[in-house]
This record gives sequence, structure tokens and C-alpha cells, in this order.
Amino acid sequence: MRLDIRELSFSYGARAVLQRINLEISPGGVSVILGPNAVGKSTLLKCIAGLLNPQGKILLDGKDVEQYAAGERARLVGYVSQESFSRAVLTVFEVVLLGRLHSLRWRVSDEDREHVWATLAEMNLRHLATRRLNELSGGQKQLVAIAQALVREPEVLLLDEPTSSLDLQHQLEVLELIRRLAGARRIATLISLHDLSLAARFADELIVLRDGEVHAQGAPESVLTPELIRMTYQVHAGVRRGDDGVIQVTAMSSVRNEA
Repeated sequence: MRLDIRELSFSYGARAVLQRINLEISPGGVSVILGPNAVGKSTLLKCIAGLLNPQGKILLDGKDVEQYAAGERARLVGYVSQESFSRAVLTVFEVVLLGRLHSLRWRVSDEDREHVWATLAEMNLRHLATRRLNELSGGQKQLVAIAQALVREPEVLLLDEPTSSLDLQHQLEVLELIRRLAGARRIATLISLHDLSLAARFADELIVLRDGEVHAQGAPESVLTPELIRMTYQVHAGVRRGDDGVIQVTAMSSVRNEA
């Protein structure tokens, strides 16, 4: 399912955050949103997820999302925020099962259980199935939140800083899994990240926001230049291609420290 964003704008009161955003996110690929803090990355994802009411159009395969019932939109568009739920006393299995709310009736079906177990296995979480969510670490809660989104079998997946609570090993594992599932399930995937090198490794395309607008968009090797990083993040950085062919970014100094 293709995600189209047309002339999307959003303001918090008098403060304009997003201005005339136009994007097309294709199924099967991973697009990563980059930009400094408070540039509107999280706001953009919340607008697409239906948590905020922007101006402009959001289309799924050409159909305005406003024409979908709320439950159907929630099934089609999976969203994981930066804030993992932490006070729930449910087990991991129960929390992920809640992601199947669109199909649950008075009784939980065998199919729903099978979907939960399969998703937990994909996320390497089966050993935590009976643990209470409030007993888990921040990184484990983040993994459970992603599992809850994936168990819906969404057509569009929105992830807001999904690696922020994860150690380096789990960052790589989670992004590898998301990239693999996006391709295998033909999910249009949009992720916000801070780590430029991680973004270059896993993204098919990068979308750089600056001053509430799309400043640059394209393949990592064409977008991540020292000049763009200096203008966007106010740092001098080295950009090189590693032995594995992936772009690597090394921050060197802040522009503000210059005399």
C-alpha cells in the first residue's frame, strides 16, 4: 500500500511546525526521517497516524484516510511512539494480543494466538511472553511495542525513534528485522532516527526536515553530505563509505564553537 502525503501542514497554536510536506512512501521500502530536535519528525508521524489533525491530504493507495473507519485505519497504519507504555500489569503476550483488537471478538481465536506467538518469535521475545510488562527494561518494552504494531499486519508502519532505548546489538537486530519485514510483507515503512550512520545503513531513502519543510530527499549517498549535515545539524562531520559500502558519518566539531 502506497502512502502519499500532500501539502501537509500543522501548527501548535501560532507556531507552525510542518509546512507543505509532500512525500510518497512506497510499499516494501524503508524511509527514514532525519533532522534536529523539534523540527517536526514526531509530529509528522502523529499526523499520519491520526493522532493530530493536520491540513492537507494523507492518502493510502489514493484513498483519503478520512474515508476509513477509525478501526480500519488503526489496522492499516501501525504506529509506535517514543514513549513505551510502562504501567501496564499485563503480560507481554497479552499486550501484543491487544494489537489484534481489530479482529478480536468475545473470544480469542486460535488464529490470533498464532499471530502473537509468531510475532514474538520474530522479535525474539517468546521467552518474555509470561512476564509482566512493568517488570521489563526500557529496551524490552520498546521491543514489545514494536511487536504489538507488527502483529496487526499493517500496510503502513510508523516508528518514532524505535532504537532510542536499545543497546547497539538490539538496534542492529531491530532495524534489520524491520527492513526484512518491510520487504517481505510489502509494508510502507517510515522511521524517525537521530543516528545518521544507522539511518544510512538501513534506509532506502532519507528525508531531511529543516524549518518544518522537506529540505532533502533521496538515497543516503546523495543526501548525507558534509554541507547538508553542517547546515542541518550545525556540526562539521566527516562522511565516508565504509568497507561494506555503507555511508558512515563522524561528527567532528560544532559550528557554534568557531571563533
